Amino acid sequence: MYDPLFPLSTIRHSAAHVLAQAVLRLFPDAKLGIGPAIDEGFYYDLELPRTLIPIDLLKLEKYMRQIIQEKQVFKQYDMTRKDSEKRFSDLNQTYKLEIIQDLNLNEYSFFENGPFIDLCRGPHVEHTGQIGAIKLLRVSGAYWRGSEKNKMLQRIYGTAFHTQEELEIYIKQQEEALKRDHRVLGKALDLFSIQDDIGGGLILWHPKGARIRNIIETYWKDQHFAADYDLLYTPHVGKANLWETSGHLQFYKENMFAPMVIDEQDYFVRPMNCPFHILVYQNAQRSYRDLPIRYAELGTVYRFERSGALHGLMRVRGFTQDDGHIICTPDQVQEEILSVLKLALNILKKFGFEKFKVFLSTRPEEKFVGHLDQWKMAEDSLRAAIETVGLLYEVDNGGGAFYGPKIDIKIEDAIGREWQCSTVQFDFNLPERFDMTYIDTDGQKKKPVMIHRALFGSVERFFGVLIEHYEGKFPMWLASVQFKLLTVSKEVQPYAKEVLDRCKACGFRAVLDDSSEKIGYKIRQATQEKVPFMLVIGHAEKDSGQISVRSLKDGDLGQVPLESWLESQILGLNK
Repeated sequence: MYDPLFPLSTIRHSAAHVLAQAVLRLFPDAKLGIGPAIDEGFYYDLELPRTLIPIDLLKLEKYMRQIIQEKQVFKQYDMTRKDSEKRFSDLNQTYKLEIIQDLNLNEYSFFENGPFIDLCRGPHVEHTGQIGAIKLLRVSGAYWRGSEKNKMLQRIYGTAFHTQEELEIYIKQQEEALKRDHRVLGKALDLFSIQDDIGGGLILWHPKGARIRNIIETYWKDQHFAADYDLLYTPHVGKANLWETSGHLQFYKENMFAPMVIDEQDYFVRPMNCPFHILVYQNAQRSYRDLPIRYAELGTVYRFERSGALHGLMRVRGFTQDDGHIICTPDQVQEEILSVLKLALNILKKFGFEKFKVFLSTRPEEKFVGHLDQWKMAEDSLRAAIETVGLLYEVDNGGGAFYGPKIDIKIEDAIGREWQCSTVQFDFNLPERFDMTYIDTDGQKKKPVMIHRALFGSVERFFGVLIEHYEGKFPMWLASVQFKLLTVSKEVQPYAKEVLDRCKACGFRAVLDDSSEKIGYKIRQATQEKVPFMLVIGHAEKDSGQISVRSLKDGDLGQVPLESWLESQILGLNK
């Protein structure tokens, strides 16, 4: 039986080894790449003699279950580099040899279960019988080590859970997720597209999608103005020396696009907005009286994501961060963190999310910037803010970035999936790099505290999450078209246009379908477009000055007076 004390990551890592062993039973000459545990399961990259077909996954699952029943014990031991190279050379495992040579260590860790051995640091379950319930999901292509310059391998994805019941819940969730796939719905609802003529990971927002995006951004701006933020607009490119000062060219260059040469100087499209906000701050000498300063920007950034990692709106190369930077004194930190956390939760709740998981990541043991008292102040303020708003949280000890601790907020969608969303991140690095200062009460220059925060994360990814959360059926305040007026005949078109004008005068987004199509077809079309309300206008409605309302959610609501119905919708939107 499985042991519930083993975390899922350990079970899934062990299942990846079992998968590799099963593959070698089916394809003895297979060459093994890597097989890590991931958020929703595990995968293994393999070079195989032929392309896998669906029946192969069923065979591999059968072999995996046999290995699990055998209760093979996981044994760990170390080998010298020479012995490690000999072992994998004898097995003709060229990818493992490459890993050994690249790591360039004196000693390597191995795990063995039954006849299978793999280069691995663990951890694993005690024996394969503790793995629980497994399922192989799909096969995709993956370049070795993520580089298009290398050979394309086959990546087998699988998942594992403590119990069969948990696995079945996950499978049902995945089936529901397929119905909600934002890429499919985005095309069906004409919201956005990604086209080869422009390039992978670059989004074209169509009119309906752009309308919803504008609603999202307008709400975001209004909330930030109300919270005393100043909005900025900054360039999409900057000189190389800016990115040298920020450290991006030293530590992040592989994720940046190649430079363009302007006036014999290198310019880079920005991967982040932070340096621009710092330069706005430094445009004048600041005093403690000026602080806190809160900057926010819907700033588009560009990052070089590998083609295999791109995924609809969720993983792109050009995206808009809802970036914000708070620059304050140490005494102001506690209040600022609490304010930004409340702002994040209020905004997320507005978009229909009610369940959150919060993670506090603290100082790493080694390689961090700043002083211990700075880290303590920052961690204490983050912890206090979480506890003040009454959220449960997990502490990731040592999981903070080298430049500061942070809070991450995950939201739960309508089918129970979790999405990383808001982040509140201290930064002790950039104030030093850019020599940021303010004049304190004693007349001396001091370093301010700098806090990064993003509430959506990125507009593109957040929009993709919204599509899947609502299955394309956006609440009325977000819908690109709120009312679609459907005429039964030509004779009622003048009245329909009067209704359309009245709806628009009340601020509603309404359109009129006065085509010659049958009313049944028009209703089906509006339903497929997921319009919240259809207003059917025929002779009876024209004669009585009313409308017949159909709700996407509740169906036929019957005939109602136009003015009273519009008033009720206005009240509903203003709640």
